[in-house]
Amino acid sequence: MRFTERFRPFVCPGDVISCEAGPFTVLAQVVADDCPDAPDQRQDGFWPSLYIDAPGFIGPGNNFRQRFAEAQAKAEAVMDGWRKGDWFYCGIVLSVSLEGVDLARTGAALFGIEANYPGTDNSYLTDVANELLPESMAVARETLVRLAAQAQAMEGA
Repeated sequence: MRFTERFRPFVCPGDVISCEAGPFTVLAQVVADDCPDAPDQRQDGFWPSLYIDAPGFIGPGNNFRQRFAEAQAKAEAVMDGWRKGDWFYCGIVLSVSLEGVDLARTGAALFGIEANYPGTDNSYLTDVANELLPESMAVARETLVRLAAQAQAMEGA
């Protein structure tokens, strides 16, 4: 079981893909990440550095000034795109239902993922959904077991 439907190269919060996993329907939704931190606040080493002990150290070697300038320009472009809203951080949230009944509205989720990041096609969003699929299925199955036990207890009362 895998998502064969893929997220589009440009996504918006609320975009959904789905798959069937046996009798279950699983939805993977793009949800806006509510953490307001900028990329340089979220990632150590976001800004390049010429200092060996700094997280963004570009490494020694030939053309280090040129490599530094290129890395600096890329970091500035990424920050500019984030400020303009060209890309954003999101979460992928999986929900599972059975015959139209929600078993797990948040069966699994992962946040802090870049959506519409410069130079990407968002294919990794589908990869994340596939990685979360087993966890969401386990939550749905646990819910079914719990509901069956409750139904059995009600019959015995």
